[in-house]
Amino acid sequence: MGADDDRLRTYRDKRDFERTREPSGEAAGAGDRLRFVVQIHDARRMHFDFRLQVGDVLKSWSVPKGPSADPGDKRLAVPTEDHPLEYEDFEGVIPKGEYGGGTVIVWDHGWYEPLGHDCRGRPVGFEESLERGHATFRLHGSKLHGEYALTRFRGRDGEDAWLLVKKGAGRSDGHGTPDPRRARSVRSGRTLAQVAADAGEA
Repeated sequence: MGADDDRLRTYRDKRDFERTREPSGEAAGAGDRLRFVVQIHDARRMHFDFRLQVGDVLKSWSVPKGPSADPGDKRLAVPTEDHPLEYEDFEGVIPKGEYGGGTVIVWDHGWYEPLGHDCRGRPVGFEESLERGHATFRLHGSKLHGEYALTRFRGRDGEDAWLLVKKGAGRSDGHGTPDPRRARSVRSGRTLAQVAADAGEA
């Protein structure tokens, strides 16, 4: 079993792939650029899933209020299990009773540049930056652009949590944080309600 299989064990253990159409992670190509995806997930609680490619998996965080283009907004980001790279294209309905049951759309996707450096200005690998608890990166998406940072802190319950913050001054564009129920997929142009309705008709 390879290292990527070990990293996806928790992901696979939580899912019945005979019931859910989520990818099992059997075939993944890393590509030339590091990918990212932001999905809106209408599960038990509405939230955004923020995922960054690190090696052969997508490191994932649940962001209840979604990423913001306003540097004044500090968004809580709760780490979740690693996901397979193919998950960046997943859009549809996870069956009720399955882990994460609910509707998913791809709100944004694209690629990112790691920006981590040590105190002497030497580049630091992105995974090492995450292990140290602070990682900066530049997003090149359809909706999200510019420099962001993820910073780890100890939550009230003693568990690790992170803050996702836009770097710089002012808002980079007019997107801000979307209304998740009105937001449209960059893949299909559909809203959550339309994806759910299409799945019901299938």
